Amino acid sequence: MSTRKIRVLIVDDSMVIRQILSDLISETPDMEVVGMASDGLQALEKIPQLNPDVVTLDIQMPRMDGLATLDAILQRHPLPVVMISSLTQRGAEITFQALDRGAIDYIPKPEAAGQLSQVQEELVRKIRLAAGADVQRILRIRQERKRRQASLPQRAAILRGSDASAELLADKCIAIGISTGGPPALTVLFGQLQPPMPPMVVVQHMPPHFTKPLSWRLDSMSALSVKEAADGDLLRPNHVLIAPGGFHLELRKIGPQVKVRIFDGPPVSGHKPSVDVMMQSAAKIFGSRCVGVIMTGMGRDGADGCKAIRAAGGYVFGQDEASSDVYGMNKVAFQEGGVDRQFSLEEGARLLMEYVRKHFLKTPAPSSVGSSKEDRPAQKPSSRKSHASRPSPGYQVFRTRQVKGWRRLV
Repeated sequence: MSTRKIRVLIVDDSMVIRQILSDLISETPDMEVVGMASDGLQALEKIPQLNPDVVTLDIQMPRMDGLATLDAILQRHPLPVVMISSLTQRGAEITFQALDRGAIDYIPKPEAAGQLSQVQEELVRKIRLAAGADVQRILRIRQERKRRQASLPQRAAILRGSDASAELLADKCIAIGISTGGPPALTVLFGQLQPPMPPMVVVQHMPPHFTKPLSWRLDSMSALSVKEAADGDLLRPNHVLIAPGGFHLELRKIGPQVKVRIFDGPPVSGHKPSVDVMMQSAAKIFGSRCVGVIMTGMGRDGADGCKAIRAAGGYVFGQDEASSDVYGMNKVAFQEGGVDRQFSLEEGARLLMEYVRKHFLKTPAPSSVGSSKEDRPAQKPSSRKSHASRPSPGYQVFRTRQVKGWRRLV
């Protein structure tokens, strides 16, 4: 019995790009191009006729641009949409808006013949992901985030003054790995984090030219300083470094300082930059003074890095399924025993700040991480030795209905 193919509608005002995408998709046995449209209005006419499973959507088009078309598609025919974005600052900024509004993912528009093989691999992978996505669920998650963000009190200004306690955090680190659904999730996380915080390093799976606009976007709304990492950058408290797209980032200790090394190389765990590369280097340098955070994303990149952090004595938070656009990387890390505690995106900033106060600054927090039985995380059993400051408790193990994992009770 033949398997039903994934039906794709291509929307782009460039006939050349339409044909390139059509050729790349048609070469994939489990996909077929059911139609093409040159603008948003034409796409809206064809969707009910062709019944596609996935729409690829250009950003800049005549008559109706990509954002307006995306809004109309999601309102009239909630379908998975993959944005096709130009490798420009403006293209990246509009792509982030599209992700906020409900696009599943994006790929950079092919600009040279030598890129076609790489573009095809990414295009096919993301169309498959989109075809299996629950669009209504993702829209609910993102709309709920917007409502909660709108209900938060507005800060009069972002203050980034030095803090005496920052000196105590210079030899600590928070390592964050994230992929599909990352920009909207990072917007929530960094919009809520407040100093003092240890140096933070982020790997967000992105192509070149996208991570710099992302860092500008996050920096404009965060009380922390956020920038795209450059080779030789020093890790500093209250500063966040984002790995540049298309390059690996690892940490190196040089005397009393820790700096980043940016380098090219083959993909690791299927990605460049790779979460595993960054996290494993952080675990070696910081040991028990490292906190890992694995968030929404497809695949398994970061699962080995999370286990490395825990093996070195560090602590790992993993975003839960309910608040993740794609429960993939964080699911694998959790199932393989690389996560100490799962968290909802909305509580992520609070839990990180509480952990920093309790374990790094040794100051009491209003609600300490894991301070009650009800607040204990769902976990899988692990033989890892606990922190010296967190003696290993006795525990019972039982199945839960909410989470496919294990839970410890003290």
